[in-house]
Amino acid sequence: MKIAFVGKGGSGKTTLSSLFIRHLAANEAPVVAVDADINQHLGAALGLGEDEAAELPALGAHLPLIKEYLRGSNPRIASADTMIKTTPPGRGSRLLRVIEDNPVYEACARTLLLDGEPVRLMATGPFTEADLGVACYHSKVGAVELCLNHLVDGPDEYVVVDMTAGSDSFASGMFTRFDMTFLVAEPTRKGVSVYRQYKEYARDFGIALKVIGNKVQGPEDIEFLQDEVGGDLLVTVGHSDWVRAMEKGRPAAFELLEATNRFALQALQDAADDSYAHRDWDRYTEQMVRFHLKNAESWGNAKTGVDLADQIDPGFTLREGVASTAGGESFVSPRPHSHQPAPQPA
Repeated sequence: MKIAFVGKGGSGKTTLSSLFIRHLAANEAPVVAVDADINQHLGAALGLGEDEAAELPALGAHLPLIKEYLRGSNPRIASADTMIKTTPPGRGSRLLRVIEDNPVYEACARTLLLDGEPVRLMATGPFTEADLGVACYHSKVGAVELCLNHLVDGPDEYVVVDMTAGSDSFASGMFTRFDMTFLVAEPTRKGVSVYRQYKEYARDFGIALKVIGNKVQGPEDIEFLQDEVGGDLLVTVGHSDWVRAMEKGRPAAFELLEATNRFALQALQDAADDSYAHRDWDRYTEQMVRFHLKNAESWGNAKTGVDLADQIDPGFTLREGVASTAGGESFVSPRPHSHQPAPQPA
């Protein structure tokens, strides 16, 4: 499952995404964690020191490598230079799996041990001094979008993305790349304002959205959230001594996290797992193509000097059922007449 954590700045989004990642790791689930927030704090929340977090490779800095690898032998893509963040895969493209070794992970991911369990961590990289006044942060996040477009993940595999705060998540089509979006909201009018905005923007895209009420202090806070977000409220989380110690850099073993918070994290996992039954690979691919055409017409064609609509492989759907050629390149089976994975070649 692909899972996003969103919310306004200061809502506790990064803290809760890090707790969820720890929870999945404790359950021995394969996890790829991605820090796609302009404030790069996920590494620290997962236990890295400041120097270690600063040394994480930046996805944006490895964009040429990512493009060249994902392009593979796709005949519709003349060169990696003509790929943009929304370029969809096609026959001949290389794809990414959660459980595998590949040059993208080798260059852009670092493996952390969380209470002895491995988690791959990737980061867009911070906004640097060289970017000031000349670059948009979404150009860095584009590397994440490109990887998600080429990712084939199955049940019991998790990609958890800590998104940029507020409605900035809608500055690209990446918000449609997830099976489940968890929105972290405090029990205040400001806290739920992002929820209303997100709900409105996501309405026409089939986004599965659940709210985590954070910093809840009592029944009145819960009642407020229930009144404001209704059935979208999944769980609430209150004060945590474990989290306070973690934020001081002295976390206890994760098994000592308060039982109520452990139950809340399990509810998140259950909701994410349930969403897999509703995955629609056709709609997922159609949205990918839709945003690619929109970006091509808006700026991509002018930037690359080619008609990027030609990169779209018609009648082709990203889905499970990945085969490998003798050269190690992955491709997706052509679209079958049903939603079942296409048969594999002998």
